[in-house]
Amino acid sequence: MRIGISVITHEGQNIWNNGLGQNVFHLARLFRSLPFVEDVILINCGNQETLTAEAAPGYQDFRLVRPLDATDLVDVVVELSGGLVVEWLDYIRALGKKVVYHVCGTPYTGLVEGPVFGKDAYFARGDRCDEVWNLPRDNVFQPLLGALHRCPVYEVPFIWSPEFLVQRQQILLEHGLDFGFKPLPPGAARRPMTAAIFEPNLSVTKVSSIPMMVCDQAYRSNPNAISGMHVLNSTHLVNHLTFNLLANSLDIVKAGKALFLQRHDFAGYMAEKADVVITHQWQHDMNYLYLDALYGNYPLIHNSPWLGEVGYYYPDSDIEAGGEQLLNAWARHDENFETYSRDARRFLDSLSPAAPANVDHYARRLLHLEGAPSRRKSA
Repeated sequence: MRIGISVITHEGQNIWNNGLGQNVFHLARLFRSLPFVEDVILINCGNQETLTAEAAPGYQDFRLVRPLDATDLVDVVVELSGGLVVEWLDYIRALGKKVVYHVCGTPYTGLVEGPVFGKDAYFARGDRCDEVWNLPRDNVFQPLLGALHRCPVYEVPFIWSPEFLVQRQQILLEHGLDFGFKPLPPGAARRPMTAAIFEPNLSVTKVSSIPMMVCDQAYRSNPNAISGMHVLNSTHLVNHLTFNLLANSLDIVKAGKALFLQRHDFAGYMAEKADVVITHQWQHDMNYLYLDALYGNYPLIHNSPWLGEVGYYYPDSDIEAGGEQLLNAWARHDENFETYSRDARRFLDSLSPAAPANVDHYARRLLHLEGAPSRRKSA
């Protein structure tokens, strides 16, 4: 079996722009490990001829091929990062090859936010694929996906590896910055924490409003625990009336201890500026940000049921509970560091592209796809 995975390339691309870029490479490596897979190529949907240098090491040996040039090189096409031309997919399927649409964005908001908020959004003809693969967080949308794409929909594992983060960590060390939480020695005086909020503020699924209120709740309960609140990805909101009213109502803002900043890479910012991460999500509980924070052993204040007992969990949008967890992290993270680190590593290991359960699941999906009858439209 020969597999092609779509990947977007564009000027100024950075592997940290979003999780999709990393996911392509994790999936490509998993596919390559399968004994029945002969080759894996990356199908270039963008305007650049090469991959970003940050894709190295390990992935530069994947060929980057334009769709038309990939026609005779693949048996299965996985549309993942970057939409493929529907006419080419029709041709691929007419040749008896199979097409999978691997959904990694949230299906519902992808459909509704563009029209409702007047934003440009990508949408391709629904019946262009033989199967849809969704992540576990989107199982609730399987009926929607089946109706929209008119084909079977299957859950596949969420996979992640720290190798890009390790690569970035090494670069930071060369510049004198050490990524990763540094616990205080026993008996040392407790220090106030600087909280960072990295929500992208581009979708209702991941917005900084509730993390800001969580931080303020903790600050009002104990001003000595929180030295500052840094809200990244927020410069496009600072002149918005509603956002301003919310921000200016917070005690931590009134005290001059809040910063509203542009985008920064996670590892670099945490290594230099902050030591606790506050997050919130709606229908988006699988997030690379959480995993990067856990890998660095930073206290992660989150409402993701997927993480289970890892990190500092508060339910739903319970701001008071979130504030309590932030204070809990301030009071106990240093002394509980070894346990926190051990639990985080165990969870992260379960997501590895090399984990047997993940490899087996994707292998079974590919073999099922190969044996399934064609679902292409009749002429």
